Amino acid sequence: MGDRPWQQQPHEQASYPHAGMVQAASSSAHGGIIRKEGGGGYDDMAEFDQVLFLYLNSQDQTSAIQDQPQTLNIFPSQPMHVVEPALPKREAGSSGGALGSGTPSTSKHQEGPRTPDAKTLRRLAQNREAARKSRLRKKAYIQNLETSRIRLSQLEQELHRSRTQEAVFGGGVLSGGNGRLSPEAAWFDVEHARWQEEHGKMMRHLRAALEAEEHAHAAAPAADAQLRQMVDAAAAHHGVLAELKAAVAWADASHLVSGAWASAAERCFLWIGGFRPSELIKVAVRHAEPLTEPQAMGVCGVQQWARDAEAALDHELQAMHRSVSETVSSDAAALLCPYSDVPGYMATMSLAIGKLASLEAFVRQADALRLQALHRLPQILTARQSARCFLAIADYSNRLRALSELWHTRPRHEPPANTPPAGSSHGQLHQSRDGLV
Repeated sequence: MGDRPWQQQPHEQASYPHAGMVQAASSSAHGGIIRKEGGGGYDDMAEFDQVLFLYLNSQDQTSAIQDQPQTLNIFPSQPMHVVEPALPKREAGSSGGALGSGTPSTSKHQEGPRTPDAKTLRRLAQNREAARKSRLRKKAYIQNLETSRIRLSQLEQELHRSRTQEAVFGGGVLSGGNGRLSPEAAWFDVEHARWQEEHGKMMRHLRAALEAEEHAHAAAPAADAQLRQMVDAAAAHHGVLAELKAAVAWADASHLVSGAWASAAERCFLWIGGFRPSELIKVAVRHAEPLTEPQAMGVCGVQQWARDAEAALDHELQAMHRSVSETVSSDAAALLCPYSDVPGYMATMSLAIGKLASLEAFVRQADALRLQALHRLPQILTARQSARCFLAIADYSNRLRALSELWHTRPRHEPPANTPPAGSSHGQLHQSRDGLV
């Protein structure tokens, strides 16, 4: 046929479907080694075997890759190309740095003020509205408190008016009678108990300091200064009691004057809400002896001053008592018909109440006299003598309170049934009373 026996015929090329692919692969991969002829054949069998070997090798590799199961490659052999966020770097020794390499705060300042977005504006508006509603609620709450205060004041006035009417028409008593205490009186009783407790502590410290100084061989100036300071504190504490009395005197001075806050034995010696200044001086100086001649003269002068002041105040107090008594008993026409002239009766009672209100001034003046006496004694006596005086006054009150307790707890016996004889004057007195009754 003229053709080479090893060349493929057209019908033979059909049995090799990949012949063209083999040729293409051989021509592309080994173009520089295997040379094709112009007719498309190969030079010899060696070249054809080499091309066939390359083709079969490539087919094996392709099948091996296809048969390998598809798995997630979490450990790639090469680094993944992921763009990392660029972090700002601060250069050492540079204050500003280049543009775009500064700190976030610097970049924020360079950006300038930002315009708030719609969400921020809406939140600010809500906050302003909530603040406005809060102010309105607070204003309404204050108005309600003021209304309640006015209503409470009206109720107190109505209650006072009803009690006054009860006292006039029902034979009752005003607030504070029948053992009932006013709120001011109850407050004073509690505060007075606290004052007594605190005063007891001060006196114990003063007694300890005085004993320490007396046991010392020589009086030291520092010890005298300490005693003087403690004496001044004791006098100031008596001033606290006077302030407590003044705070309650405007509302219920009768509670202070009657001595309902004191013990039974103390009430026997009270004078306008407390002890007489002259009596306090007498009790105190008794424990400060011996006195020098100038000290004795000074103490006598203070005692005489206290007695004169007490006499003047007693005179005014008796004048007030007579005035109130005359005012209350002036309306003799109402004896037969007590409720015939109610307006006149109330006018008389109002006048008597106005005169009785001067009890507050008497309480204040009496406390002022007591404080002056307690402040004048330390000016005359030494620190040790003044300490003894204040301890004597405190001990005097404590013993009167103890006497009251003993008096209430004393054993009581049945009174003897002594019937006076018929001809005695005592029996005639009973007969005359029975006849009058």
